[in-house]
Formats: sequence, structure tokens, C-alpha cells
Amino acid sequence: MADVATLPTVRPSNRDEDWRYSDSAYLAAADLAAIHHWRRLEVPAGETRDEIFTFLDDTSGTERLRVNVGAGGTFTCFAAITGGRYRRLELEITLSEGAHFEFGGVTVGGGEMVQEFVTRVIHAEPDGTSNQVVRAVQGGTSTGNFLGRIEVVRDAQKTDAAQNFRALLLEKGASANTKPELEIFADDVKCAHGAAIGALDDSAAFYMAARGLPPEVARRLLVQAFIGDAFAAMADDEAREVMLGHVLEKLGDAV
Repeated sequence: MADVATLPTVRPSNRDEDWRYSDSAYLAAADLAAIHHWRRLEVPAGETRDEIFTFLDDTSGTERLRVNVGAGGTFTCFAAITGGRYRRLELEITLSEGAHFEFGGVTVGGGEMVQEFVTRVIHAEPDGTSNQVVRAVQGGTSTGNFLGRIEVVRDAQKTDAAQNFRALLLEKGASANTKPELEIFADDVKCAHGAAIGALDDSAAFYMAARGLPPEVARRLLVQAFIGDAFAAMADDEAREVMLGHVLEKLGDAV
């Protein structure tokens, strides 16, 4: 934990751009030290580090991780948020020459839950790559958020960065928010972002049901495929199945 004397004394609120969709009641009551604490991780040059986050219980809170990835190194992070009145995972990644960052995140919410991923990826040197895939499945009056910022400094030529957010709203009261940002000062780069928010594709479910699948099974398979995109890059098949299992268990009868 950082020295309390060095922590910011200003409490974040929905007026702050990076917290605009957050749960205001949580921010008003939360411990400042918990909100502002950053865990730090160094990935040595040429090495790979992996992180998996599973926020499954009813505890609210924030997790903030700041990572420096050395030249030619790789940092992969996969996360599932399925519990808690308010849950936030914030990542700040700085990439050296030829480094790679891979992120896959899923939120599954019901009731009045607010769940969010906030990322800042800094391409600080040439030839870095990053890819982010976030999927949100929201029911009740829950909210799923993704705020993703990509920064490419002037000398970070040959950067290749992408982020993609899609949200599936299971009920009329559910919502999703996304705020992609690109700040690019180099001129030889590939940077892309995409976002889509909508309801389950009833025509696809009908097509599957017409071929003998019960409607509830068809819907569940469609949601599973939708979520699976976020974990497709996981190298460990067993870990991927465990992550999918956690998410599908939370979905329960919602689909």
C-alpha cells in the first residue's frame, strides 16, 4: 500500500471523466486509500507474465494495476466481473519496443450492479502491439462499462493497437457505456476501435430452435459464443474453460 501521506485527498466522483459511469454511492463512501492504491508489476524484456482476475462474490471494490512491459515482453490479462454492487478493474500498461499486451474482459450483471473496465495503454516505443476485447452481458438495471484509452507517442512507429467492445442487453432496464480514446502522435501506425450495443439476436435463436434445439439452449449457446470472444486468446485451454464456467454459472436462468 502506498504511503497514506502521498495519496490524493480528492475523492473521485461522476464529474471526473474516468469515473463518469461509476457508482456514485460507492465513491461517496469508499475508503480513499483503497480507491487510489495501485499495484505495480514489471515484465522483464523478452519475458511473459499473465494475470487472471475473477470478481465473483458480492464484495464491491476497485482493483488498479500498473504494468511496465520490457522490450519484446508480453503481458496478458483476462478478467471476469460477475459479482458486487460495484466493481472496477483499472489497468495502465506501458509498452517498450516490440512488447505486446493482450486483454480480454467480461462483465455479467443483474439487479443494480455497476461493473467496469478502465484501461490506458501507452505505446512508448516502436513496434509495440496491443489487443483488447471486452464483452458485457447485462440484465435487470445493471450497467457494464468499458473506458479504453490508447496513447501512441511520437517515436512509437509501427504500433499496432486495437480494442473492441460489445454489449448484450438482456432486459430493457439494462445499459452499457463505452468511451474509446485514441491519442496518436506517430504517423506510421495501425490503431482501431469498435463498439456495438444491442439485444440478443432473436433470428439466430429462432434458426437454431427450428433445427431442434430448445429455445433456452439456443439462447445460452449464443451468449456463450458472444462471451467466448473475450477469452479466445487464452493459451491455457483449461483456464479458459474455468473462466467460461464462472461466467455461465452467473448467467443462470437469465438466458
